[in-house]
Amino acid sequence: MTCARTVFRCFKWLERLGDKVTGAAGPLFIFLAIVLISTGTICFFFVVLPDLSFPLLSWPICTLIASNLWMHYYYVCTVPPGFVDDPPPESCKGWRWARKRKVARNRALTGVRWTGEGGVKMSRGSVTRCKRCGLMRPERSHHCRICNRCVLKFDHHCPVSIRINQCVGLHNERHFILFMAYLILSCFCYCILGYPHFFEAIGFTFNDHWDHFVPALAFILTYILSGVLFLAVGIMLSWHLWGIVNGETSVESQDHEVYRKIAKGRGDTFVNSYDLGKRKNLEVFFNVGQDGYPLWTLCFPFRIEPYTDGRTWARREGYERHLGVREGDELTDEDEEEEEDQPPARREGSAARD
Repeated sequence: MTCARTVFRCFKWLERLGDKVTGAAGPLFIFLAIVLISTGTICFFFVVLPDLSFPLLSWPICTLIASNLWMHYYYVCTVPPGFVDDPPPESCKGWRWARKRKVARNRALTGVRWTGEGGVKMSRGSVTRCKRCGLMRPERSHHCRICNRCVLKFDHHCPVSIRINQCVGLHNERHFILFMAYLILSCFCYCILGYPHFFEAIGFTFNDHWDHFVPALAFILTYILSGVLFLAVGIMLSWHLWGIVNGETSVESQDHEVYRKIAKGRGDTFVNSYDLGKRKNLEVFFNVGQDGYPLWTLCFPFRIEPYTDGRTWARREGYERHLGVREGDELTDEDEEEEEDQPPARREGSAARD
C-alpha cells in the first residue's frame, strides 16, 4: 500500500508539473496557432481562391468563413470564461455585439426566463464552498487547477489542442464551439478546392512551373495539415456537440457517468435536470430562438451574451435537481491534500482538460 501511494504521488507531481509547463507555454501555443492559421489563410486566398469560378459568389462566402474563423479564435482567446469572483457583466453594445430579438432586448443578464409554448423553466442553482480557494461558488462551477480560480460553467482548460491558453466556460464556450466549426469548414474547403494546386505543387501535373508567390512547400504542408485538422478537430467537435445536445459540459459528462452507476446500484434511474431535449439544449447553449438572438448570428462573427448569469439555470419541467442523486452524492473538486492520499479512481469528478 505504501509503495502504491508513493507511485501515485509521483504521478501527481508529474501531473502538476505538466500543468505548470503547459500554462507557462500557453503564449507560445497561441503564437504557433496564429502562424499556422495565417499561412493557411494566405495560401488559400492567393493560390486557391483566384482560380475559383463565380468570383462574385466565392469571394464573399470565403471571406465570411475566414472572418468567422479569425474572430471566434480572437474571442475565445481574449474573452474571460467567467470567474466566480468577477463582477456581473454589464449589457454591452457596439458594432461587435449582435442585437437580441425585440422581446428580449431590454432583459438584464440575470437568467433569461424563456416563456411561451415549449418554454423553459429557470431556477436558481445551489451554492457550495470551494475547498481550494474558499470562495462560495454556484452550481456547475469548478476550480481550474491551472488558472487556480473557480470558473462559471467550467468545461475544461485548453492550453494545447486548440491553443487558446485559458479556460472554456460560460462566456466563451460559444466562441470555442464556433471556432472549431469554422476551422473544420475552412479545412474542408481548403482540401476540396485546393487539390489541383496540391498536385501541381508536388509535381504530379504536366505543368512543373509553380507561378505563385507562396512557396510550394508552404502550400503542401498547410494542405496536409488541413486534412489532419479536419479529422482531428472534427472528432473533438463531435464529442463536444454530443455533450451540448445532452445538456452537459465535459466535466459533467464524467460526473454523470458516476451518478448513473450510483443510481443504478440503488435501483434508481439518473436523469440530468439540465437536459431539455436536443433542440432546446442547442437553443439554450447558443442563446438563439424565441427569447434569445436570431439564428443568423451563428453565421456572422458577433459577440452575444449567454442566456444566464451562471447562477440561474434552465431545467426540465418538474425538476429542481438531478433525479437519482441524493444529498451528499455530488462530486466536487477535491483539495490537494485529499488527492495525495486517494487513488485515481476517486478523482472522476475532477476538472478535465484537452
